[in-house]
Amino acid sequence: MAEYSQRGRITQYIQETFGTEAEYLWADSPGNAVFRHPTSKKWYAAMMRVLPEKLGLPSGEALDIMDIKCDTIMIGSLLSTKGFFPAYHMNKNHWISIVLDDSVSDDQIIPLLELSYDSVAPKRKKKQTQPAEE
Repeated sequence: MAEYSQRGRITQYIQETFGTEAEYLWADSPGNAVFRHPTSKKWYAAMMRVLPEKLGLPSGEALDIMDIKCDTIMIGSLLSTKGFFPAYHMNKNHWISIVLDDSVSDDQIIPLLELSYDSVAPKRKKKQTQPAEE
């Protein structure tokens, strides 16, 4: 991936891998974007700029973060890792925030992003099996 901001690299990965574009839904927050699964239309990622104090960090310049959908058990272990925080502005039982300042590597983020994408995909219906005729 090209060498630019982590937010830019992750956005490029999303576009190339999942074929989804950022949607900017809020006029009062033009830098905040969501990514939707193309089939289910459910969000699997949201990128925002937030003040560090919103994450419980000392005040400073706004940070780029990404919220992704995540398994509850994984959230518990990820929260003890640098760069991961309880989800900002989302359900903290099912979402987690990742600071996009390179404190979490792209290689750590991408599998989590893929799990988030898969988690909102429409569920396949199992085929009804017909009893074998004798």
